[in-house]
Amino acid sequence: MPLTMSREHRDDVVRLEPVTPENVRAVCDLRVAPTQQSFVEPNAISLAEAYVHDVAWCRAVYVGEDLAGFVMLHDSPDGPGYMLWRLMIDARFQGRGLGRRAVALVAEYVRTRPGASWLSVGAHQGDGGPGPFYESLGFAATGELIDDEEVVYALPL
Repeated sequence: MPLTMSREHRDDVVRLEPVTPENVRAVCDLRVAPTQQSFVEPNAISLAEAYVHDVAWCRAVYVGEDLAGFVMLHDSPDGPGYMLWRLMIDARFQGRGLGRRAVALVAEYVRTRPGASWLSVGAHQGDGGPGPFYESLGFAATGELIDDEEVVYALPL
């Protein structure tokens, strides 16, 4: 069953659906705004990584009937724990709060997982980087770095 969330003042319902043979090419065709390309890998790379990592939980982000984005979660209490590995909203759908709602749905899912007490994310730094976005959702910098370039943020669940 898909996870769904709606906004009170909008008819847009956001839901997370599995990536399937029917939607995988469309997921791979999604693109962030050009100024964001240095902050997120293309979805095809994410799906290739998910193929070889059994802890990857991937979902297509839909708004209504439209494919709008992609999320990938490290879905295990081991290693880095429950970590939002990838989040991307297609440039055509940005500015509508869909990223916020997608992260809320991921957090809702993680709350159901064994041993989950927080959700973390690594964010590349720089002008236009996603750090302020995650902070606005309640994530706080932990002081950790991934590969000396990504700041780790955590959201208590």
